Amino acid sequence: MSAPASTAAPVPVVARGRDRGLVLRWAGALAGALVLFALLLLVKGADPVAVFAGMVTSTLTSPPSLEQIVIKAAPLILAALAVVVPARAGLTNVGGEGQVVIGAVAAAGVGLALDRQVAGPLVLVLLLAGGALGGALWAGVAAVLRITTGVNEAVSTLLLNYIALDVLLYLIYEPWKDTTGSGQPVTRSLEVAARLPLVGGTAVHAGIVLALLAAAGVWLVLRRTAFGFRLGVVGGNAEAAARAGLPVRALLLSAMLIGGVLAGLAGAVHLAGQEFELRPGITTNLGYVAFLASWLVGHRPLPVVGAALLVAAITVAGDSLQLDSGLPAATTHILTGLVLLAVLGWTRRKKALT
Repeated sequence: MSAPASTAAPVPVVARGRDRGLVLRWAGALAGALVLFALLLLVKGADPVAVFAGMVTSTLTSPPSLEQIVIKAAPLILAALAVVVPARAGLTNVGGEGQVVIGAVAAAGVGLALDRQVAGPLVLVLLLAGGALGGALWAGVAAVLRITTGVNEAVSTLLLNYIALDVLLYLIYEPWKDTTGSGQPVTRSLEVAARLPLVGGTAVHAGIVLALLAAAGVWLVLRRTAFGFRLGVVGGNAEAAARAGLPVRALLLSAMLIGGVLAGLAGAVHLAGQEFELRPGITTNLGYVAFLASWLVGHRPLPVVGAALLVAAITVAGDSLQLDSGLPAATTHILTGLVLLAVLGWTRRKKALT
């Protein structure tokens, strides 16, 4: 005898209640972070009301500032997704920074080698593919260590970040250094053909389109495909998944490789859309910030877009802190840290990946 249809009705009500509760906790966390930041401003002798008003005005009412938010968000979204996919399989990818760096290095290698030889958009496609491949190979090192020797991927990916930075520095100080430039440790700039095109006559490059498509694609794969389901099973209980006959090692390797592809693509987008040359500090901790952005929304692919935009907006708003309020540049990092700590600490809930 079939169960009454009404028994399914409370499910969406409960879901809506949880969503409202999460929104309220988010609002409370952000308010708490802003209160703490206001106290810091008072200690520094600044007027919190004037500072906040200046940040909002200079950021949200200025078209160039809005464009900068979108530009900064594009690689952040991709790098955050590089954390989301491994997290589905129960892996902690702390190596987004190194994978972004290697992605930028690989993309630059392809671009510098081909941008004067290959005409048209083909060089850009090859550049992006090179960045994605570089990130995948770098993440693959940690994945192989995990599945063959049991080395924790959080440790190995973190250590690989430092090696990636050394690779970058070696290349820009030695073989790839622009000998015709000012003598600084940078490569020559990419030719126009190897740069991402702009969108609609704005300063925003097409990297944001790639990032949004990637977010939608990751959501679709994790939620609607057998592969995404299997990753979730492995992430829930790898031993039970192995007993059920799932190829656990292959799934773990795949999750890390996909994460590396996304992080490497973030490095390529950052290079071809904004930087155009390799230099020290090119990523400005992009991978680490993206890692926190992913944690901020519980490793869910679509909310990652909002988290990246929030972090990018805080970064852009920091210009107002320095120019209009005369506060040091580190104040921006303090505000970002307070927001992240508050949200991560006050909105703890059960892990949800879709």
